[in-house]
Amino acid sequence: MLSSLGSLAVIMLVAALSPYVASLIPGRAVPEVVFLVFAGAVLGPNALGVISTDSQALTLVSDVGVGLLFMLAGYEIQPDTLRSRSTAHAVVAWAVSLALGVMLTTTILAGRFTQVGKMAFAICLTTTAYGTLAPILRDRGVVAGTPAGDTITVYGALGELLPILAMAILLSARQKVESLGVLALFVAACVAILVLPRLFPRPLLGFGTFLKDNAWSGSRPLLRVAVLLLVVLLALSEYLGLDLVLGAFAAGFLLRALAPRSGERLADQLGNFGNGFMIPCYFVISGAKINLGAAGANFGLVMGFVGLLALVRGGVVAVSLNVNPKTRKSLSAPEKFSVSAYCTMALPLVVAVTDVAVSEGAMSQTLASILVTAGAVTVVLIPIATSFARVANEAHPLEAVHEVVGEHHDLHEVVQRHLDTWQSSEDQFRHERERLRSSGRRLSSSEYLIRDRRRPNPDARRDASGGRDLGEPGRR
Repeated sequence: MLSSLGSLAVIMLVAALSPYVASLIPGRAVPEVVFLVFAGAVLGPNALGVISTDSQALTLVSDVGVGLLFMLAGYEIQPDTLRSRSTAHAVVAWAVSLALGVMLTTTILAGRFTQVGKMAFAICLTTTAYGTLAPILRDRGVVAGTPAGDTITVYGALGELLPILAMAILLSARQKVESLGVLALFVAACVAILVLPRLFPRPLLGFGTFLKDNAWSGSRPLLRVAVLLLVVLLALSEYLGLDLVLGAFAAGFLLRALAPRSGERLADQLGNFGNGFMIPCYFVISGAKINLGAAGANFGLVMGFVGLLALVRGGVVAVSLNVNPKTRKSLSAPEKFSVSAYCTMALPLVVAVTDVAVSEGAMSQTLASILVTAGAVTVVLIPIATSFARVANEAHPLEAVHEVVGEHHDLHEVVQRHLDTWQSSEDQFRHERERLRSSGRRLSSSEYLIRDRRRPNPDARRDASGGRDLGEPGRR
């Protein structure tokens, strides 16, 4: 096994190659985090034994990496987002997912977990890794201001915020009342940091003016202050016995409140620092703890967890979208499917939750390996499922059945007409994918299902049955 620096060199090699490997997949359907985690598992002590997971230096790098990951996640969430009319529905959807998860762990899976382990598993089933998802959505043109983009933002943000709060309360070894008291003390400390500039305006005036005038000078003082805020809250979380994820997420919220004018530039600087070094290290080092042999030996359990992840989070979100008056009317069926699929992408948070559960002795490393592997498999399967949904949406199979059974049309003519409709739509999808590829961007079926209604093709052909425009809302 290599030394700390040798292990770090291998980790950075994996980090450098993962984006390239991810780009080789058509539509870049699989996020690079999957390659980072599995590369860590292959190179870790449970497989090739190249990377050391016992080094204190690598542990520190991993801790700062997870801190930057969730700090950026907290910074991504704007308060206005949570004032949406869909917020209450998103909260209820998450609570229903948690209730289903708890019910499963206390009945079918009761013998596999300790009490804290049951809660860890239930929380895993409710998560959405919005902090990781948001940059992907921006890169692929799924933005706020569209019905689907706004819905993903609300459901995704709460699917990350609420599980983090649940981790602080439910995964602690303390009594629940004591946990709530410690959490209240942490919140009070955060409020104190937030109001500090108002309590001491004169002493801090000069420093504030300096930051305003020199924020992006060569020394990047604003970036250093942001990292200082992160490290202080990580240290406070450690001192109070809270998970580092909570401190990092709170640092992102506070940073947006304290530096509202810095906006995207500060996020980009933090992203450059984190994504260039610390964050990929965290995923590789976390992956190195996974036992792929144990996951392979329990393949049926892995696929069972895959089904539960999709059902408990994605299925509940899908129901919520059809109950919510706003999304029931504003989103088409393909858009609802894509939103639900995006909200099921939870791998980074699954890694974080299982790390906490294993460190608390509430979950075995084998079960954690199985659950993380299931999360990764879900991320791989979602693009495949979305591709099938896109094809079905283009061919309109239910309408074909109705035309044959209900309206008694000729079977051959109906099949041929719907095949022509599908081929026309498929040509349009390929044209759009090639157009974006020429400008250096990728397009998957999920993004196309959302983008299509937002950016209709004026040249969309009409089908042979009555002139319906294939680009018409609700028909794509």
